[in-house]
Amino acid sequence: MGSGYLEVLRARHAVRLLAGTLVGRLPNATAPIAIVLFVRAEGGSYSLAGALAAVYGVANAVGQPVLGRLVDLYGQPRVQLPAAVLSASAMAGFAFAGTGTAVVAYLAVGAAGLLTPPLEGGLRALWPGVLRGEDRVHTAYAMDAVAQEVMFTVGPLLVTVCVSVWSPQAALLVLNVLGVLGALSVVVSPPSRAWRSAPREAHWLGALRSGGLLALLGAFLFVGMALGSITVASVPYADEHGGDAVYGWLMAALGLGALVGGAVYGARQWAGEPARRLRVLVAALAVCYLPLMLMPSAVGMVLLAVVAGVFLAPCIACAFVLVDVHAPRGTVTEAFSWLVTTFTVGASVGTGLAGPVVEHGGALWGFALPGAAGCVSLLVLAGTGRVLAAPAWGAVVAASSENDPNRAVEPRFSSGHQA
Repeated sequence: MGSGYLEVLRARHAVRLLAGTLVGRLPNATAPIAIVLFVRAEGGSYSLAGALAAVYGVANAVGQPVLGRLVDLYGQPRVQLPAAVLSASAMAGFAFAGTGTAVVAYLAVGAAGLLTPPLEGGLRALWPGVLRGEDRVHTAYAMDAVAQEVMFTVGPLLVTVCVSVWSPQAALLVLNVLGVLGALSVVVSPPSRAWRSAPREAHWLGALRSGGLLALLGAFLFVGMALGSITVASVPYADEHGGDAVYGWLMAALGLGALVGGAVYGARQWAGEPARRLRVLVAALAVCYLPLMLMPSAVGMVLLAVVAGVFLAPCIACAFVLVDVHAPRGTVTEAFSWLVTTFTVGASVGTGLAGPVVEHGGALWGFALPGAAGCVSLLVLAGTGRVLAAPAWGAVVAASSENDPNRAVEPRFSSGHQA
């Protein structure tokens, strides 16, 4: 089962790129909890902590596609490393200035989020040139989705360790230093230094001029809403069934389900059109969210949460393939960054929507939101099926000129496609 993963990891530079990207993204994965803990240690209110975390998230969502476009235009080292250094410097300024002056705190946190380097999109742009094979690239996308779940599980644990050993201020500083080192490891690697985007047609919309990409983003806005609403709906359930410990187990169970699903999905090759496969995966995701409305005992709910998470990572991995297919030539990093942004915005919208729903209808209606959002995502995919099945920018996912500085044409691959 793991032979496909081992084949990917044996490829030259693969482990370095994956590890460097994950370490480089630690500040982004841990920022919300690190900001909240720091503000509370400074004597600030939960309202201020939540507002600062929200500013970071919004700024990050805005900055990712903008920096992704700059990467496509100027290359990875000239954008990723300066962005990482500036983002870490802004967060260090927040850590040293504290919350005494609210304007300064908001500006520092906003700058840190806005300048977060698009390492996630950059890695996916590198995979085709590093792995040289469509099947390997698809496996790497699944492995990438699984690795993200690990990072978002381990990241908060690292924050709590740093806080307990040193302080919340030290947690902010240490994690951002690690982020810079991770970005440095990626951008000085030969694949990152050699990577060049394909020549692009000048257009102010950039990647967003692709109808297929817009359809995909519309669908994943609702997938993000489903995930965001679960995090809120689980709070009142946990309050009635054991408190914070139960809430932690529910969140961990969602991550575990995604890990298992992503690992199984990436361990084999899948025939057929990725657009049709994504519809099946999103349908399964929506169906698996519905049993959460049963709200059994804590043990049963944890098991249902594992099942609810199983199809998330496969959906994300399949979406990566479709982004590859539909990104206009010369915009692959920007296109991947738009997917990250849309998913993040969707999760934020889901969190905000679930709050009043839970307040007025309780946990039951809160857990109805993920299934409903999953169904809407499926409707978007079904309504745009022809657009997603007929890419306008090339033939198949390929290691081509976008990612191959030698412009080598691989057997069975389209030399005209961007990724």
